[in-house]
Amino acid sequence: MKALHRLLWGLGLLLLAVGGFWTWVYWPPGKASLKPEPPRDEVGYLPPQHVPSIDPPGRSTPLAGALPLAGAPETCDGTDAPDTAAAVNAASLSSLAWTPFGKPETGWEIYAPRIAAEIGTTCGPGSNGFASALARWQGAHGLQKTGVVDPTVFSAMLVRWHLARPFVRVNREGICPGAPPEANLELARPEESYGGKAIRMRPGALAAYRNMVAEAKAAGALTKPDALRIFSGFRAPDADAQRCARDKNCQGLIRTICSAHRTGLAMDVVIDAAPGFGPDSSADANRLVMARSSLFRWMVVNAPRFGFVNYAYEPWHWEWTGEPLLPGVPISSLPQEGSEPIMEPPEGSTSGKPAAAAGVRNRR
Repeated sequence: MKALHRLLWGLGLLLLAVGGFWTWVYWPPGKASLKPEPPRDEVGYLPPQHVPSIDPPGRSTPLAGALPLAGAPETCDGTDAPDTAAAVNAASLSSLAWTPFGKPETGWEIYAPRIAAEIGTTCGPGSNGFASALARWQGAHGLQKTGVVDPTVFSAMLVRWHLARPFVRVNREGICPGAPPEANLELARPEESYGGKAIRMRPGALAAYRNMVAEAKAAGALTKPDALRIFSGFRAPDADAQRCARDKNCQGLIRTICSAHRTGLAMDVVIDAAPGFGPDSSADANRLVMARSSLFRWMVVNAPRFGFVNYAYEPWHWEWTGEPLLPGVPISSLPQEGSEPIMEPPEGSTSGKPAAAAGVRNRR
């Protein structure tokens, strides 16, 4: 009899154990689920998700042949934004008076591809689908869901775009990253450089660039002979300091006493150019032509897959994030000659630099 009791007692414990295990594995999680949230770094930055294509500014339907973001293709008639939002965006695209980088600009079309990628849509800026995607992005980031592009929305996005650049994350702490020994750099091939310049970069960055160019070519994104050729790579810190002292313009939008090009990970590439401008002119008319190009739209959504991030003011400037920056020095310890406050020449000057007070610090 005692043996039977022990057997029944053991079977009961076994059933309890099996039942507990089944409940733990299969019971649906409730509000108190302990599922961990996605990791964030110390500044709360989450990289934007990749989207397959960006529609040219002004279109109200997805680009022909564009892949859907998920499931069915976008119809661009979303209802998550107020009814007037699309009309407001369509008007402000070429008329908004603002100073996103410390100098007056008109319209936000230059930044439309970056904004569309950030909010995860292929719809044109004047569509209900674009406004709805923006409203959802605003809600997810604690902003009023207006569905309208304005300076407040852009500022929130710009912080994310800046912090996606390791150079900026170091620079904002008052540190200028170190430069690699020039013997460790690799020379780009003649067909990879623009205008016969000798371009040098860190080998890993150059390899990633070559992979990206190969895919861009296969995708049909390189429609001009010079497309994606590099016109600036590594720049030696002493040469940059001499230029600052000579030109007296290193605290403006265009140049700085601590340049990302000293890292060997930054490159300026040919995107496009307006008639009469070069591929490095920051005149608004020139940047607008670049922003409208199919190559820039391809870069916005595909370059991050190869480890490249963009400085939003310059469509041509990209930095590779595949290797850590080298230990640096305080920016205050760098030669300061040439960093006095200046006024940039007006647009249309031979330099092609924008008109602005140089108190705005460049992060390039």
